[in-house]
Amino acid sequence: MGRAVSAIVPLALIPVTLSYLGPDLYGLWMAVLALTGMAAFADLGLGNGLLTRLAPCCASGDSRLARGYVTSAYAMVTGIALSGCAALWLISGLIPWRTVFNAPDSIAPADARTLTLACLTAFLLNMPLSLVNRVQFAYRLGATSNLWQAAGAASSLPLALGAVHIGSPAVAVVAAAVTGPVLVNVVNTAWTFGRRLPDLAPTWQALDPATGRQLLRISGLFGVVTILMTVADNADSLIIAHTQGLAEVTAYAVPARLFIQLGVVVMLVNQPFWPAHGEALAAGRVSWIRHTARRMVLVSTVIVLVPATALVLCGEWLFVTWLSVPLVDDRWLLPGLALWWLVVAATSPIFMVQNAAGVVRPQLIGYAAYLGLSLVGKWYGAKWFGISAVPYVGAACYLLTVVPAAIHGYHRALASRALPEHAKGDLR
Repeated sequence: MGRAVSAIVPLALIPVTLSYLGPDLYGLWMAVLALTGMAAFADLGLGNGLLTRLAPCCASGDSRLARGYVTSAYAMVTGIALSGCAALWLISGLIPWRTVFNAPDSIAPADARTLTLACLTAFLLNMPLSLVNRVQFAYRLGATSNLWQAAGAASSLPLALGAVHIGSPAVAVVAAAVTGPVLVNVVNTAWTFGRRLPDLAPTWQALDPATGRQLLRISGLFGVVTILMTVADNADSLIIAHTQGLAEVTAYAVPARLFIQLGVVVMLVNQPFWPAHGEALAAGRVSWIRHTARRMVLVSTVIVLVPATALVLCGEWLFVTWLSVPLVDDRWLLPGLALWWLVVAATSPIFMVQNAAGVVRPQLIGYAAYLGLSLVGKWYGAKWFGISAVPYVGAACYLLTVVPAAIHGYHRALASRALPEHAKGDLR
């Protein structure tokens, strides 16, 4: 239910915000959101590292060590977020934001700067606040976490609609939409550490340099993987902006925003297995992991295949009648987006195994190759064949680079369970 709300609210915002902002300003917003997606590496992988480290603590009941990891993660990510906000506001006046996003003259430089600042500031402030979701998943509170995230997404709707209703400037509407999740995460953090998991609440006394170094050791690799993955996956709008223009960004981003809900389904189905595999590895249940991973590859693919097929068949009607957005002339775009998410769905379960084991290096190699190949391929694909080529190029590059690396990493993760502790670092 929570994920359904999270999926519906952004779609409900599209017809209101697109008509209010216009295609150029809406395209700028989508391009800035792509930039924030590419900046997901800013927490240095500490969120993923925290989830990996907390799962064994939950299995063993070691709340003291868990509190040390939570405290270290919050201290480091908060420092990064506040430093990033300060640097952003200090240098924002020196950056030609319209040039960065290839915005037309119809968008004033001040509007481009303010809109970018609003989105990036909300993103940075939400980095430490969103760590609570990792803690909740590690401690078997995934349903609770989903409901809180749904509340954050839902809060964007009345805030944005209220700003539209009172005739606020376009930039204020965007600012209202991105503020909701931040405010809800503040409440979620207070509730989780105040009432649900008080033993894990971060405190100055629990701040331990040794624990922080352990967390950074695994988080550093996750951080590099996140950089490669998010830059590659979120570069689409920027590539289209520079090869086709901001109007084409809107033509691509609106269908992509609809299909990205398939990614929400992928995370809903597979993310709970990250800490579950961590507990299973700690208990030596390797056969259970193999059986579960094989089954989840099939389940994850089928669960995405059904809505993907419906979106391909009914997408044109949906865009024209409900969202009031004309579909791009090339009808190959929707099948391409469906193909991309099917490939991601099929590989996600085996990533959960190696993430739980902290085996990250194969992912790093695979995504590094994917980044280089996909950026070049998407650029020329969009330039020569239009925006519909982007998801097909991405899927082909993913199959050639990330999938083989993922399979290799999966086998190394299972092999690491049989090695002595001092030898596991070589695999990671």
